[in-house]
Parts: sequence; C-alpha cells; structure tokens
Amino acid sequence: MPESYELHSTSRTPSPEETYSLESRSHTFDMSHSSLTLACFGALFLVLSGGGYYTVTTLAVPLDGQSPPWYPAPRGGQDGAWGESFRKASDLVRQMTLVEKVNITTGIGWMMGPCVGNTGPVPRLKFPSLCLQDGPLGLRFTDYTSAFPAGITVGATWNRTAMYERGRAHAKEAKAKGINVILGPSMGPLGKFPAGGRNFEGFGSDPVLQGVGAEMTIRGIQSQGVIATAKHYIANEQEHYRQSWEWGTPNAISSNIDDRTLHEMYAWPFADSIRAGVGSVMCSYNMVNNSYACQNSKLLNGILKDELGFQGFVQSDWLAQRSGVASALAGLDMTMPGDGLTWMNGESLWGKELTKAVLNGTVPVERLDDMVLRIVAAWYQMGQDNQDEWPYENKTLPNFSSWTDEENGLLYPGSSDQTTGKVNWFVKAQANHWKIARQVAKEGIVLVKNEEFMLPMHKDGFEMTRSPDRKLRLGIFGEDAFDNPKGPNACKDRACNEYTLASGWGSGAVEFPYLISPATAIKRTVRNDSVDFFEVPSNELTAELDATAQRCDICMVFISADAGEGFVAWKDVKGDRNDLQPQKGGDKLVQQVASKCGNGGQGPVIVVIHSVGPVILEQFIDLPNIKAVVIAHLPGQESGNALAEVLYGDYSPSGKLPYTIARKAADYGPNSTILYSSKALVPQQNFSDGIFLDYRHFDRHNITPRYEFGHGLSYTRFHLSNLQLSSLIPAREPFPAPRPPPGTVPPVDRRVPLANSSVVPDGFRRIHKYIYPYLDHLEDAKPGKPYPYPHGYSTMAHASPAGGGQGGNPDLYKPLALVKCDIENIGTFPGAAVVQMYITFPPNITNSLGEHVPMPPRVLRNFDKIHLGLKDYGPERLEARKKHVSFELTRRDLSYWDIGVQNWVLPKGRFAVWVGESSRDIKQEMAGGGGERGVGGEVLGGRD
Repeated sequence: MPESYELHSTSRTPSPEETYSLESRSHTFDMSHSSLTLACFGALFLVLSGGGYYTVTTLAVPLDGQSPPWYPAPRGGQDGAWGESFRKASDLVRQMTLVEKVNITTGIGWMMGPCVGNTGPVPRLKFPSLCLQDGPLGLRFTDYTSAFPAGITVGATWNRTAMYERGRAHAKEAKAKGINVILGPSMGPLGKFPAGGRNFEGFGSDPVLQGVGAEMTIRGIQSQGVIATAKHYIANEQEHYRQSWEWGTPNAISSNIDDRTLHEMYAWPFADSIRAGVGSVMCSYNMVNNSYACQNSKLLNGILKDELGFQGFVQSDWLAQRSGVASALAGLDMTMPGDGLTWMNGESLWGKELTKAVLNGTVPVERLDDMVLRIVAAWYQMGQDNQDEWPYENKTLPNFSSWTDEENGLLYPGSSDQTTGKVNWFVKAQANHWKIARQVAKEGIVLVKNEEFMLPMHKDGFEMTRSPDRKLRLGIFGEDAFDNPKGPNACKDRACNEYTLASGWGSGAVEFPYLISPATAIKRTVRNDSVDFFEVPSNELTAELDATAQRCDICMVFISADAGEGFVAWKDVKGDRNDLQPQKGGDKLVQQVASKCGNGGQGPVIVVIHSVGPVILEQFIDLPNIKAVVIAHLPGQESGNALAEVLYGDYSPSGKLPYTIARKAADYGPNSTILYSSKALVPQQNFSDGIFLDYRHFDRHNITPRYEFGHGLSYTRFHLSNLQLSSLIPAREPFPAPRPPPGTVPPVDRRVPLANSSVVPDGFRRIHKYIYPYLDHLEDAKPGKPYPYPHGYSTMAHASPAGGGQGGNPDLYKPLALVKCDIENIGTFPGAAVVQMYITFPPNITNSLGEHVPMPPRVLRNFDKIHLGLKDYGPERLEARKKHVSFELTRRDLSYWDIGVQNWVLPKGRFAVWVGESSRDIKQEMAGGGGERGVGGEVLGGRD
C-alpha cells in the first residue's frame, strides 16, 4: 500500500463566513422557536420561522414543526452482546493518533478506491481500509457474483428461511470479494407511496413484514462475518426531491411525521434490525420534520442510539451529509464517500475539517472516540480481525474494481493521478448460489387468479388439445418474456427498461452473470414434440400479433412495470413511477391478445407480470378469457427457470402479496401520491395518513381492493383449525419494566491532543482529490469565531424508558401470549401455506394526554410459511400433510406508542386474534383480554 493511499487532502479552508453559514444552516434545524435568515456560498437559501421551512408560496405546516434536540450522542458499548468487541476496540483506538481516528471516520472520496465506499486505513496498527459496496440484492459493480431476487420478491415469499439463506449467500460472495460492509438490506422506503421508485429494494408495505425480512437478512449476512447496513434511516419514501439540488431545489424534501407514526411504522423494522445486531445504519438524504436525517439529533442520538440501543456505526448515504460539526454532534459516525457537498471535488466536511474541529474544541474528543470505537467494534464484532479469514497482508483484497472490467487500471480513477496497477483478479464467488436465487424467485411468485384450474399447464400439451395427434400451439407475447439482444447488462444501472424485467434500477441493481428469460425457460421445459411455439417479442399492436394470436390454443402475455433510484430516468419515469399502470402499453397488449387468442378470443390467456410493486389490473382482469394472472415481481438471474417450474407444476405457487393491489390508484388514499412538483425551497411531504398505510387504510375505510395484502393462490387447498390462545405472563402494568442499567462503556481520553502531529508531513506525496485527515498548516488548528451550537446542545437529554437493549427495552420482547393452530393440506398437490396472524386492539383507547388513539381494524403481528405434503406417514423426507403452528405475542406486539409518556403502552381491554391466509381471508378468530391487559380468550368462530 503506497504512503499516498493513507493521507492527503487538497480541500481549501472555508472563510469564517462560509464556515458559519455551512454549520449554522444545519444546526438551526434543531431550533424550535426562532427566526433566522441563512445564507450559504452567497445565495439566499431559506427562512426558518416558528418550527418549519417556508417560502413565499407557503405549504402546509409540518405536523411536528421542528425535530426536537437530543444531546449528547450516547456512547457505544453499553450492551453486553457487544462488550468484548468494544473492549478490543478500546485497546486499539487508545493507540491511535488524532489523524488516524479521523481517517477511519471519513471516506477517501468517490472513485478513489476499488469499492463504492472506502474508509481511510491505519496501516501502523494494521487496521484496513474498509470496503463498502452496494447493495441490497447483490454486489454492484462486481464480476462473477449473483443477481439475487429483489427485496420485494423476498418479501413475497413470506419465508424466514429464504430471507436468511439469501442474506447468507450474499455475504459469502461479499467475503470472497473482500467486501467488509454490504450496503443493505433496505427497509426504507416502507412503501408509503405505491409508486415509490425504490420500494422494490424493501420487503413490503407493512412494518412487521419489513422487520422480519430485515432481521433475517441481517442475521444471514452477519453469520458470515460481513457487516450489514440497515437503510435508509428514515422516511426516505420517494425519489423526487430526495437530494439537495438533484431536482433543481437547494434542499431535499422534508418527510413530516408524527411521533406515534414514526415509532409504530417507520422505525419498527429498524428496531428489528438493531435487535438482530446490525453493524451499521445508513441515514438517508431527506429531511425529517425539517432536519436532515444525517444531522437530526432526535433521530440519531435519541431514537436510534438511546431508545433502540444501536451499538454499531451510523454512516451517511452518499453525499447525504450536509454539515460537518452538526452531523458529528447529532450522531453521525462515518461520512461517505468522503466528498462533502459536491461529487468528486476532493473537499470533505470531515477529513481535515473534523481534525480541526476537534483541535479547536468544537467537537469533543469523546465524540470522535465514540465514532471510531463504534466502527472498530463492528469490525471486531463480525470477526474481521481474524487473519485467517480476513488477512491484512493480502494485497489482493478487495479483488475487484468498481470502475473497470480490465485486469489492470487506474488505482485512483477519480483523480488526475495516473498510477496504474492490477485491479481485477476475476475471483469467482457464486458457488451454487443459483439454487438459492431460484428458490427465492419461485417462492416469491404470486398467483392472484387461476380460473378453471388453468394452471399448472401440462408439459406435453395434450390436456388442451385433447389429442396426441396435434401439437399444442402456445403463443408467447410481449417484450418482457424475451432476452435483450444487447445482453442483460446493456443498460447502465439497469435503467433502460428493455425486454424481460428482473431488477429495478439504480444503486440497488447489480450486474447479471446471466439472465434466463421466461421464453427461454418455457421452451426448455415443455416437450417440443408436443408443443409448437409462436413468439411476438414486442408490445406493438400489429397485424402480425393479431394473426399469431388467432393461431394459438393458449396465449401467454408478459407485461411489466419498472422504477428505480432518482439519479437516472427511463423516458419520463424519474425514479418514482408516474402511475400504477403496466408500462409500454401493457394493458392494451393484454386486451388485444385476449380479443384474438384462439380464433377470435376463444383461447385462454395467462398474464405474467414483472413489477417493482403494485400494478392496477382493471383494464383486463375481468375479461372472460383471462384465466390466470401471475405476479413474478423481480426474480433476478433465475427468472425464467423459477417461473417455468411454477407454470408447469414442478412447484406449487406459495407467494403472497407484500402489498395491496387496488382497483384504482385513488383507493390508496389522498396521502399516497408522490410529490412530483414543488416550488418550495424545502419541499414538504406531510405523512398525515399516520399508521393507516396500505391494507390498514383499505380496512379502515372499508375499501374493497382487487387483491388484498397477503393474498396468493396455490395449486392445493389448506385448512386451518384448532386455534388456541393462552396467556404466558400476566401483564398487570401498562408500561414495560424499568429500563435496565447500562453496561460499562470503554474509557476515553477527553484531553485535546497537540496539533503539531496533525499537520501533513514534509515531502508527503499528494494525490489530487484524495481525502485525508491532515491539516495543511499548524495555524489551521487555532480557534475561530465562537461556534453556534444548536438549541438544546447544552442540556443533557433524558434516557428513554423505552430503551435499555438492542431494539429497545428488553421487556418489550417478552412473550405475553401464545397462539396455536393446525394447518392441513386438503388438496392434491404438495404445497406451502403462509399462516398469517393479525390482531385487533381494544376499542376506545385513550392515551396519557386524554386523546383518542385510532387503531386499524387489524394489524399483522406474525406469520410462518409451512410446507405440507400429501401424507402423514412414510419416509422422513416427505413433508407431513398436517402440521402444528405456534406464534408468540410480545408486549411490543400488543402495545401502542403513547406520545405523552414517550413509551409503549399495553392497553386494557379486549383484543381479537385472527389467523388466515391473507389480511381478509380470515379462517379463525379468537378474542381475549376482557378487563385484563394482554390476551387469553376463546375462539369466536371459524371459516373455511
């Protein structure tokens, strides 16, 4: 490793006016009752008044005004599960100089190392440069790695084991490539907006489903010693206006959320992630209650680190850091990619600026030490100090370049420096992970309609023709069924939306090692001596299409809907979808094929949809010859193979919708629409729908969806019976037990170090745009104007009674009740049932402020996927026909967030517990509670 790899900075020192404007702009986000006009770089940006940003064209006042202050940042190491890692980290960090500490917290700059994110190393102590790499569904910018199904597909499996195994395989490949930190999974966005561009990266539109998907993925990733990243924290629900300047406005959008909604919906899956021991959390680009998420002290210090007990490090999304000192004080631990307010200019808000801030006393030494301890402790917690598995002396790790496919290339491609060397070793990391990719893909396929048992089809075609003397004529229509002639990776970041759709676009997409199209797999699956194929690989409505459809016995139509990250667009789709219709004229394609198929519309039609999320189906769903509709989501590299297994009966479909499909977009509610246009200096998006998202909204307003949340058909039938509910622990108190005392945190040295060791050494070779922690001159360490600390900074916040452990107060996770039932396969196919448990809260709940607490009719609280065979006897390898299922109900499951006492409260009254196969297909119901808190009751009724 060359000396220049470790240290260098060319960023200029801002003038006092610029420094004040940059920092005070961010700090004032935590002021609650003030009016201040701010300028930055000579331009008037915004006016803060009375708790929110306004312009002359005033928008609605944010729900909570300004985000309240929460200082100081809690120290890491308070949880016993991380105690040994923090002890080791303390021993190492105690030996570091100031610049070495700063080097670990600051990325070295965009395209200045092999990975999308690279921290500065400490070679003297053999602490490596950490490699951070996208993304949530595979390894971006790498070779010989897998393109797994997207998160929305994983959510549709409703299978904990599949979630875990996908994460495990993902991490095995990361480790083989020398990647320390995977930038995933994603549980933000939650899916507030059905058209949200990055919904496909998460697991569905419910906090419990998202939380389980995140937890199991994290456990899978970190089982292999790779650090997982829970992202994007928090309320990053749309792509329009998510970043400053990206949409022509100087500031990012503000997601304005009330406290109860934040806890019960958007923070819920992050709590599950932290309880799983996640090593890193990524803060998002957007503002929350008019404070940037990466410098929002309430979110980072108060909720994440104190209340939820997060022990790892908070990293910024790439250029999501909007301030230097403010973000450090608010709880940010690592800035990525190192560049500050502008891509690839070599100027950082940290680097030497953080060194300066510590030397002049603006940022306390203990805050810097805590940043570094959290990063190093996560490294130890995953066992990355194990030299047998992560050899420091191995100069071939990472063994790939994100920036070139050539064996040799620039070592610092973002710089004018022309130093070259070997950058790609072409290490094959896939192993047999295609099996996991295919299994997840087929389990994520949702059969929403299957009239007259259209599916599964017969591989020999005889069933339709009813004669072995004539081949079945099968038509495959639509661009989405076919291979892209230019290859699966022809589109940069997968954003050109051409041919078969297997992934959304953006940083969450990956390079396909291969992509099996549906048409290819179907032709391999059926008997060619029994089936003739007719193909129309286009969505254009032509005479050829009509003539082909007329000749077919069965017509399969493939349509799609794509979206992705907002930095790139497909036509006029700029990240977020413009509507919920199939794209490229998909509706009209289905209608046209249906009208012609089989001699003038006599033939059955099967519709297959690849989509990033909900699609409105009303223009064709009720046509008489639309016999089957399959939603295959985003299946990854094994797309066609997985689909063919389901279509031809090798695997009975078991996927369930991770969202609701409405009859029209307006049914999702008035607050479900993307903010596509804004003239405000800070675009405002009020989350006024509160906790009533997706099926909760439909149920509350008694709106009939086309297909409800959790819906999905099988080739077999299941019967739920014998529902039982028993109390495990009497719950006499409304609040969880008192917060347990914290563990002993590592000692830190609060003395400000001498400045002379922080100046760049004489003769040091500088690399243009490379970010280093050294000061240019000793005079840089002298104090300047008094720093304008944020309102509330001098007041120590009170520890939350809801805290005390990873994920929150440990008492929240104690089971209060046990729900049991039996599930039986009463059909003729082996299959997998998803047993879903919902609860109804007692009516007329009043919080500590005397306010009515509205509740949805039902909320999901647990689920399990049960594989069932056709026998109750025989070899052990055969699944039983009938199995027993049990679910725990914890205190958290049965509580709501009381904004007055700032704690979870278990209400008094009568709960109802429901089990079924979707949010509306309820098989059995049980009530419990009465005058007691918690549950324990009687079966009210059963439904077949």
